[in-house]
Amino acid sequence: MIKDNKRRQCVKNHFEERIRHLAVKKATVLPPELQAVAAKEVEEKFPRDASYIRVVNRCSVTSRPRGTVERYRLSRIVWRHLADYNKLSSVQKAIW
Repeated sequence: MIKDNKRRQCVKNHFEERIRHLAVKKATVLPPELQAVAAKEVEEKFPRDASYIRVVNRCSVTSRPRGTVERYRLSRIVWRHLADYNKLSSVQKAIW
């Protein structure tokens, strides 16, 4: 969980500036020299973890990377366990 929190914080800190640099890098209207400078700055100035793609949705209890319920940030196993004992608000068990 510590690594996940660090990545989320890194993305939060660098997101806006990194998006601006990427927009300059991808703009075909601008001269190629300016695009090259922007591309170089993206690689050198920002850490790799500043990309929002590298953030993985993990369970906040078990840190399990797969099968997470995004609304609650819990794995399906923990979510089901908590839902069975009425520990989650707005969750009702289906009755046929």
